Amino acid sequence: MTESNSSKSNPANPEKSGTTSEEVVLHLRGMVQRGELRPGDRLPPERNLAKSLGVSRPTLRAGIRSLAAVGVLQSRQGAGTFVVGADGPPSLDSSPLRLMAALHGFTTREMFEARQSIEMAMAGLAAERASGDQMASMAEELAGMYASLDEPEQYLVHDMRFHQSVAAASGNRILTALMNMVATILLDVRSKTVKRAKDLKESAEMHRQIYRAIRDRNPEAARDAMRDHLVLAQKAQESEEPDNDLTTRAEQNGDDASKSA
Repeated sequence: MTESNSSKSNPANPEKSGTTSEEVVLHLRGMVQRGELRPGDRLPPERNLAKSLGVSRPTLRAGIRSLAAVGVLQSRQGAGTFVVGADGPPSLDSSPLRLMAALHGFTTREMFEARQSIEMAMAGLAAERASGDQMASMAEELAGMYASLDEPEQYLVHDMRFHQSVAAASGNRILTALMNMVATILLDVRSKTVKRAKDLKESAEMHRQIYRAIRDRNPEAARDAMRDHLVLAQKAQESEEPDNDLTTRAEQNGDDASKSA
C-alpha cells in the first residue's frame, strides 16, 4: 500500500474549499472517484490535508469519521487513515438519493422504512451465513458501543460499524451497498443531534439482541430484533430534533419563495 500522491496535486482553491464536515466528505469522495485516492492509499498527514482543503482539523476529523462510518475510509491506530480496499464494504454515492429527497420530499420516516426493509433481510441472512470472524467483528463493535455510552459521537461510529458487520455477514453486496447509501444520509442527520441522545444504553441492549439472534442462528429472531431496534432509532432521532426531516429546509425555502412571488 502506498501513500496517495494527492500532495503533488494542486491544493484546493481557498475560495471553494469547504468549511463543513459535509463538504470535506464531498471533496474526499471526489478524490476517490477521480482516482487521486485509490483503495489501500493512506491519506496525507492530518495537518497537511486540513491545510490543503482549507478547513480546521476538527472539521476534517468529523468528515473522516463520517466516511469511516460508511466504509469508505478506515483509521488504523498508529498507522494513519486509509481508503478501504476492494475487499471492504461496498458503498454507493448517496448524492443522487439526496437530490431525489430534495426534489420529491422524502421524509426521515420513509428513509427509515427503506432501511428497515433492507436491514431486516440482511439480519436474517446473517443469521444463516455469518462466519466466526464476522461474529467477532460484531462483538467488537458491540463492546465499543458499551464503552462509549458517554461519548455519543463515538458511539454512533461503533453503531454504524456494527450494522456494516451485519451487512457483511449477510453475504449480499448489493444489499450492503444499498444499506450504506440510505444509512449514510440518516447518519449525517443523526450526527448533528446525537449529543442530545437520552438513553444510548437501551440502544446498545437492542444491538446485543440482534447479535445474540445472529449468533444463535435464528433468522426470524434476528429480523424481529433489527426491526425493533430501527423503530427505536427512528423515535430517538425524532425526539432529539422533532421537526427534523430530510427536506424541512427545502420545504421552508419553497414556502418563502412562494410568499415572495
